Amino acid sequence: MRILTTIAVPGRVNLIGEHIDYHNLAVLPIAIDREIEVHWRPLDECRIRARSQAEDQACDFAWTSKLEPGTAGDWCNYLKAAAQAVSDAWDVRIGIEATVWSDLPAGAGLSSSSALLTAFTLALLEANGIRATFEELMGVLPEGEHFVGTRGGAMDHAVVLAGKQGCALLVNFDPLSAEPIPVPAGWRFLVAHSRVTARKSAGVREAYNRIRTSRHLPEIARHVDGEAQRVADAVAALRNDDIAAFGKILFESHQSLRDDLKVSCPELDRIVEIARESGAAGARLTGAGFGGCAIIVACGDRILDVQASLERGFYSGHSGQHLFEVTASDGALRLMP
Repeated sequence: MRILTTIAVPGRVNLIGEHIDYHNLAVLPIAIDREIEVHWRPLDECRIRARSQAEDQACDFAWTSKLEPGTAGDWCNYLKAAAQAVSDAWDVRIGIEATVWSDLPAGAGLSSSSALLTAFTLALLEANGIRATFEELMGVLPEGEHFVGTRGGAMDHAVVLAGKQGCALLVNFDPLSAEPIPVPAGWRFLVAHSRVTARKSAGVREAYNRIRTSRHLPEIARHVDGEAQRVADAVAALRNDDIAAFGKILFESHQSLRDDLKVSCPELDRIVEIARESGAAGARLTGAGFGGCAIIVACGDRILDVQASLERGFYSGHSGQHLFEVTASDGALRLMP
């Protein structure tokens, strides 16, 4: 029996720069200390077999040069997307047998789908003796996401690959660059799940793709232009250790996402409201919206006050881990030996 090899890819939280990466505008996410792991061994044939421990799903298909996606929302589509992306760019002959493990909640706006796609792509490449560069991976991973049907940008792939511990990552796309921006000591980030699943399928996927192609509409243009400026202002606030200015930017971003893009929901709005009332420096929805999570920033132990307020005012009576602190962590390329 061949020894298992492990590939780990973190999730991400986008601090600021929502729905603008697909316009090639800069964004400011962090990789987080939650991840997807692919435990794999090579096969003697060009075939892929995988099982998800979290989803309790299995996938088994011949790795041909032309794959077709299955039913929308099928977990296996992300594995096929990775396989198609790899075979389109490299000469491959070796498939894998894999088990996927994760402590990254699905449908939470924390990039679990992009982390899965990236982890599986890296496993397939390693099985075939290929060590791709950051630039090469960024050339294939976003297109791999399109295989699943979501016409998004490349932010998620950039940060889950190139994130750096203790830093936000300023990602530019034209030309491509990824610059670590240190997070000041004492700044703490809390993720709060709305308890509304944010899966990009069916009507939500259609709404997401419609926003992407509608920059000509006044409200979309207002959000895009304002969010681009908020990214630049947030970088300055990080460099100046100005958490008040940074937090104000997050609140403004949430208002724009709620009112102009209309991608928020009452649960996310309530989380942001409670965070504001309990002394958070800033809060906003993170990810594409339509449910998922909010990101909250506060200084030092003030984050504990915010957490307690949310547990009383939003999560009372609900079991499960919906509220957790995250730290800026290394991306997959830094985690690989």
